[in-house]
Amino acid sequence: MSESPRYAGRAVVALATDPTRERWNRRSVTSARLAAEYGCSDLDGSRPDVWRYNQAVEDGDQDTNPEDFR
Repeated sequence: MSESPRYAGRAVVALATDPTRERWNRRSVTSARLAAEYGCSDLDGSRPDVWRYNQAVEDGDQDTNPEDFR
């Protein structure tokens, strides 16, 4: 599972142009979190959440399906 660089870039552009972006100060967020907030998507129209997927795999979820995290 992966996301394209453009996905992260779209999220960063949305953040940079947000007049209330200071609400994100001192926070660490994923591309998926920003994409959900700003309505961004990856090149294929999906919104991959790589970190949530990795956590599920690390937690040993045997039924983890990458498509459930797009």
